[in-house]
Amino acid sequence: MSPRSASVNEELRRRSRERLLHAAVELVGEHGYEATTLGDIADRAGSARGLVSYYFPGKRQLVQSAVHRLMHRTLEEALEREPRTDDGRERMARAIDAILGLAHDRPVLMRQHMAGLLQGEGFVQCPEQRRLAELLGETIARYGSGKPPSDYPMLRALLMGAVYAALVPGVPMPIPVLRTELFERYGLDRELGIPPGSGAQAGTADTDLSRFFATDDRSTPPPASAPTPAPTPESPADDRPTEPSDA
Repeated sequence: MSPRSASVNEELRRRSRERLLHAAVELVGEHGYEATTLGDIADRAGSARGLVSYYFPGKRQLVQSAVHRLMHRTLEEALEREPRTDDGRERMARAIDAILGLAHDRPVLMRQHMAGLLQGEGFVQCPEQRRLAELLGETIARYGSGKPPSDYPMLRALLMGAVYAALVPGVPMPIPVLRTELFERYGLDRELGIPPGSGAQAGTADTDLSRFFATDDRSTPPPASAPTPAPTPESPADDRPTEPSDA
């Protein structure tokens, strides 16, 4: 039988990676970082366990990439929701509320994420982290910053600090207080945005996250006439890519 084309293999690799990211945020959110193993993540994703190391150097890198994906897609969704707007102040308010909303809705996951950032490797440089940086950079520019290269790191630091303060075990600061401080810092009216835990965000925290980890919406599936290799140890029966020999 004819081998799969390069484009089909690329699509299968993308889907496998998406499933691993999705499984990671679900399991760490449910059980915490230490109690979640790479085997658990692979099993939840329906992937061969050896494939995890093909996409990610280790669990810390996988989890950070997964959380950065959740963060940038949550932020993107907030910025683009209806009614859409180009008003920089409204977009800044939406960005603040989106990130604080993750601390409110997913405290276990975000607490584990913040702890991971304090480890030796710090930020994982990955497409998810870069997309988050792009969105925050665009937000500070539309807000009217005259010097985005220096104002973006400050916005990032303030948001990270607020999430950390909201999640410190035993002495958390109330999210409404943190929101007020951030809004005052950027001169935003409190009526802007949607406060975490209210309005459109209410009732969505613990439901399906699959919209952030789509596996079938960005490419056309192979035609029905395309030959499919018979299942072998090197060519799994489902849509997983072939496992590399050194995985």
